[in-house]
Amino acid sequence: MNIDVQTLRWYAAVAQQLHFARAAQSLGISRIRLSKTIVELEEQLGVDLFVPGVSPTELTENGRALLERALVEIAEDDRLSELAEVAAAEPTTFTIGYAEGVTLTKWTRIWADRFPEITLAVTATTPETQVSALHDGTVDVSFVRPPIDREGLNAIGLYQEVQVVVVPKDHAVAAFDSVTANDLADEHLLADPATVPEWAAVATELEVGNRPALPPMNSTAETFEYVAAGLGVAIVPHSVARFNARKDLVYRPVTDIEHSQIALAWVAEHEDDRIEEFIGIVRGRSTRSSRGSADDAPVKKKKAHPSKPARPVVKTKTNTRRSGKRR
Repeated sequence: MNIDVQTLRWYAAVAQQLHFARAAQSLGISRIRLSKTIVELEEQLGVDLFVPGVSPTELTENGRALLERALVEIAEDDRLSELAEVAAAEPTTFTIGYAEGVTLTKWTRIWADRFPEITLAVTATTPETQVSALHDGTVDVSFVRPPIDREGLNAIGLYQEVQVVVVPKDHAVAAFDSVTANDLADEHLLADPATVPEWAAVATELEVGNRPALPPMNSTAETFEYVAAGLGVAIVPHSVARFNARKDLVYRPVTDIEHSQIALAWVAEHEDDRIEEFIGIVRGRSTRSSRGSADDAPVKKKKAHPSKPARPVVKTKTNTRRSGKRR
């Protein structure tokens, strides 16, 4: 015969304290309601649980047997409730942030296969938000482009990629397979010069002091609009140029500037099993591999891959280009 857990709890309170008034007070119910419940329980079972007419209250053999059963079922109900609370408190969504140009498909597909019960969400970040999104909990992990403020964060380097210059299709740079910073010395860079120190070291507009103010640019797409209009050039990671490719623009590798890096970052104090599992996926660990800390092995950096093999600028009779400044 099934007895609901609440009734068993009320019965156990009386059976252990052997006092209806105190039991009712501990349960936060009236003595009359408790007494009525016990009487209904005895009628349901067809036995006396307490010795009739005895003071102080005393259990019968059937009462003692029911108390043992009640304590077991109450303990099991408590255990299941605790597990449910823990499960409810655990996040059911794992959110990945990603810098522009990063392709997540490979890793998200593996995650979905291994952890179908945890929903995966992705959020695009910008250079301004890639770190703040981690600290404010918008994302659990994020693919970022260093340099970043590492305070409070753990990060592992993943790969590097070539930086390219983006110019209009009819620009002189389009005639070459690759260029150098010197080849771009006379161009107006649509970015903070500090982001491309190799160009800044040779830039004519910085040397002469006639660099115009930058127009408002809130996205790569906006920057490329200015490039298409002939207002300057952009230097961006290869994947960003490819992602924002336009028919009226071309991009060429700049061979002597530092490559762009991609790293995976997360808040150190928030590291949990989900983050460790994702790190393992990104690092190529199989499901049978044991998990380790983020620093248990160095990550080999992949070679940068431009859209075309970078070759030195070739001088021809029809297209002569100096490695220095152009007129």
